[in-house]
Amino acid sequence: MIDDEYLLAALRIASGHDPIPAHVSATARDLYSLRLAHAVTAAPVQCAATRGVRGAEGPRVVRFATDDLLFDLEVTIGDGLIDLTGRVSPYPGQDSTVDIRTPHLTVTRIPAPGGQFAATGLPPGWFSVVCHRPGHRPVATRWVRIRP
Repeated sequence: MIDDEYLLAALRIASGHDPIPAHVSATARDLYSLRLAHAVTAAPVQCAATRGVRGAEGPRVVRFATDDLLFDLEVTIGDGLIDLTGRVSPYPGQDSTVDIRTPHLTVTRIPAPGGQFAATGLPPGWFSVVCHRPGHRPVATRWVRIRP
């Protein structure tokens, strides 16, 4: 049987006398710093042209889209690291940049006139690609987890 004193003690513990572990707070701050204010999110879409083209051992193709930009990303895993090649279409413009982001690293590339870009030797795990165009809001893919 639960008495009043036991109930009051339980309520005191639940009301904040049990602090949040430091690693939980640190992880929350790290994740919050990865957000891009005012960015447009490119959602994953089916890519019928590449479905079934690659074997399980070969590169993986992922496509993301918004109303005005398309990201085609090809991920290759080798020696425990990730190589990412991609294309933004239509071509985002001469002064545009593409960021390939992981939780701990951002690699910035200037897309070629056809919209192509690449980064090699990325750590496995979570990544997102962001296109920055002058005069437009950034466009970011959703975070995707790639494991070897």
